[in-house]
Amino acid sequence: MQILPVFDCETAKMATRQAKLKPECKYGAKCYRRNADHIKAYSHPKRKAGDDEDTADCPTGGGDRPKKVKVAQGTTSPDTPAKSDVDPDSTSQAAPRKTDSRKEDEEIKQDEEIKEDEDDGSDSEEDEDADASPTDVKQYIKHKYLVEMPQDFYDFWEFCKTEDSAAPTDVFKRVLGFQLVGPFDILAGKHEGVIHNSRGKKPNYLRHWRYYYDPPEFLTVIKGDDDSQFHIGYFRDDPQEMPVFLASNAAKISCVLSPRGDNLFAVVSSYVKEKLKGKDVGGGDRKWLEGVCQRLQEQAGLLGLSLDMRTKAMKTRQKKVVCNSFHGAGIVVPVDENEIGYRPVPETPSDLKKILKKIVDARTEKERNQFFDPLQELITLVQFANDECDYGEGLELGMDLFSYGGKVFHSTILHLLPLAYQLLRRKPYAKIISTHLRHRRHTADLSELD
Repeated sequence: MQILPVFDCETAKMATRQAKLKPECKYGAKCYRRNADHIKAYSHPKRKAGDDEDTADCPTGGGDRPKKVKVAQGTTSPDTPAKSDVDPDSTSQAAPRKTDSRKEDEEIKQDEEIKEDEDDGSDSEEDEDADASPTDVKQYIKHKYLVEMPQDFYDFWEFCKTEDSAAPTDVFKRVLGFQLVGPFDILAGKHEGVIHNSRGKKPNYLRHWRYYYDPPEFLTVIKGDDDSQFHIGYFRDDPQEMPVFLASNAAKISCVLSPRGDNLFAVVSSYVKEKLKGKDVGGGDRKWLEGVCQRLQEQAGLLGLSLDMRTKAMKTRQKKVVCNSFHGAGIVVPVDENEIGYRPVPETPSDLKKILKKIVDARTEKERNQFFDPLQELITLVQFANDECDYGEGLELGMDLFSYGGKVFHSTILHLLPLAYQLLRRKPYAKIISTHLRHRRHTADLSELD
């Protein structure tokens, strides 16, 4: 947990005196930038009586800390997310604020500056020197996906190679409909020689098999049927850490992520067992499934991997979840002993969905701007929460908007999530979400190599 600095009275007074010598930020009290260099270089007026000058770290002095708003505790989990009523690829982009607002213009300028600070990369990897990519395959995957893959990922690849050395990615394709994709394509060498894909672009691996509802924390490694856009991937809260579990999602149906175990042997084994329960499996296929199920279990035992769908590590993580979120996998952020780090979005999941539905269903721009007002109030509260180091609220609201779906929310998501990830020191996720939203598609044709 992050330990916040303690400022005594004299230190606070000295900081105030020094602040008066700094040039004033042109955005004044409206500025919400938390960049340490910016705060150090410019003076900012007090937001209200009793507030001290902002510092690079969150202030602990200068007035009482605002009380956190509690969410109504009606249920222990959010409503099951329903499929969005909006067609994300045809919904018009709408500004979250009225277009004649001077404050909106100022915030847009600040957003542009922040985006420059984020350096979230170009639309493709054309700016990267191909020769700079690591030759070691593990480092190459990390270079392209910004995260490391766990050991069971590589162990499962070796298992598939023993099952079918000619086509390891297709071992389970005929009977289960599963195909290994994503970083498995690099292990299979499918990236070699691909300079431009069929769209004339260099492959961007941050979008390679990234489905519509895949948050930055989720990385697809298995694709299923295209009709439901079923797929399986690793989920990790922090890009610097290894995944805690794998989950499945059917993007054509909903945003829900369903945990299936903490390693690929457990996940695939569970689906093989489910398949064997069906009466539609023929003699030859049934015999093969029974054999591969046994081999999966034996190899997992040799590797010391659990076949449980809910492991001890997953249960430990669940205790750290601060909110369930629309996608159901929950959100984990650092919270210290003073409960600094997270405050809930002050709307129940069902009420928030009602707000978002009105925005999506609005018939005119004027009506949409009107329905945006309650959401704008929540965004303002997120800015206050960021000032108080409760970065989890911005992550929660941004992720709920992402999970609900719709282009109409993309600009707001880009206002919330990249900043939340940077404040939480999860910068790779800021780049992933920005890259994804530039070409977010509700389709099963998601290969960047074809």
